[in-house]
Amino acid sequence: MSALVSIITPTYNSAKYIAETILSVQNQTYSTWEMIIVDDGSVDETENIIKSISAHDKRIQFIKLNQNSGPAIARNKGIEKAQGDYMTFLDADDIWFPGFIENSIRTIEETGIHFVFSSYKRSNEELEFVYSDFIVPQKVTYSDILKTNSISCLTAFIDIKSLSKKTMPIIRKRQDMGLWLSYLKEIPFAYGIQETQAIYRIRQNSLSRKKSDLIKYQWQFYREVEKLTVLQSMYYMTHWMVRGFLKYRN
Repeated sequence: MSALVSIITPTYNSAKYIAETILSVQNQTYSTWEMIIVDDGSVDETENIIKSISAHDKRIQFIKLNQNSGPAIARNKGIEKAQGDYMTFLDADDIWFPGFIENSIRTIEETGIHFVFSSYKRSNEELEFVYSDFIVPQKVTYSDILKTNSISCLTAFIDIKSLSKKTMPIIRKRQDMGLWLSYLKEIPFAYGIQETQAIYRIRQNSLSRKKSDLIKYQWQFYREVEKLTVLQSMYYMTHWMVRGFLKYRN
């Protein structure tokens, strides 16, 4: 019997993209999965689109939160409901290539590393590849992720039958980074698949993020979530700022 893969997708007002995202899951070469879509209080047609698709595919579960609560709570609700042997995440505007699940499982089986992640293509909102591919390192440690988070939500793939389920910290930003670090405190490293396995859609509002806000959140993350000293935080912040500049250049 094939292992079950739990796919967790938070969504908020994603009517423009969600059908395409779901289709990329339905087109996977590996078919034993459950897709848990947690709607964080959408006020557009997102709910109707998901329900229309899920009516014909019982692998898709729809959960609607009573109020807008943020991505950490939405993802944690999905984690709570997950029944799979593996856990992975896909945001409501991103896309997997057909072999993503199959390749991730194969890599875990071949390497014996229970946490893998992949390289991905980066597009604009119209899926035009105007940005360079993001090629991940072959392995990352706890310290590496503190320097720069090279594990994206859309390709993280975790063997939870071996590592157990963990939840994301309830913070406004960097929730995914907090989850990766909680696993990397217990394992030597996560393994990076060099070939691109997905498409990360860079939307206009994400390009206009205030750098001062990002620096503030990153500092708070080091000090309040990871409980690093001031000197440790300064060390990792320096790396993060330099590598962040390089990461988002075209």
